[in-house]
Amino acid sequence: MNEAADRRVLISTPLGDMRVHVDVARAPETADYFLRDVAAGLFDGTSFYRIATDANQDDDQPVTIEVVQGGLRQPETAPAASLRHESTAETGLRHERGTISLARFAPGAVYHSFFICRRDEPSLDHGGTRQPDGQGFPAFGRLEEGFDVLDRLFEAAEARELLSTEIPILRIRLL
Repeated sequence: MNEAADRRVLISTPLGDMRVHVDVARAPETADYFLRDVAAGLFDGTSFYRIATDANQDDDQPVTIEVVQGGLRQPETAPAASLRHESTAETGLRHERGTISLARFAPGAVYHSFFICRRDEPSLDHGGTRQPDGQGFPAFGRLEEGFDVLDRLFEAAEARELLSTEIPILRIRLL
């Protein structure tokens, strides 16, 4: 693997650290977007503010998912598309346990928020049924270490997806 494709970040929380491999080779634009946010310190002092579980999602969802979402909270209005959507059909990445992906409104309309899958979530891939457009979410990496921390995050799940007590992201830094 070349150096550009071999980027790692450490997500530090009060529950422990998670080490993430950011796949620059297969998702270059999405990875660059995330890495620029990390380098700028944008996520430092934010939080994991949403934990979606089978038990706490609205009945109108076509399929339930289990993800933890963090970073900046969703804006009041959807942003315009500003990033080329690198779908899983293009990158070959899949939303499996430990996959990290960008949150989005529409393909390319992202807002400095990411999520990590607790389990395999094929409905989040291109062709999946979670989004009506079928384009899925832009996966860009995967946990290498810290699956125990991911599981501890899910222990804080509440009766609704948006947490009343958010879990701090102390810092995300490049390794």
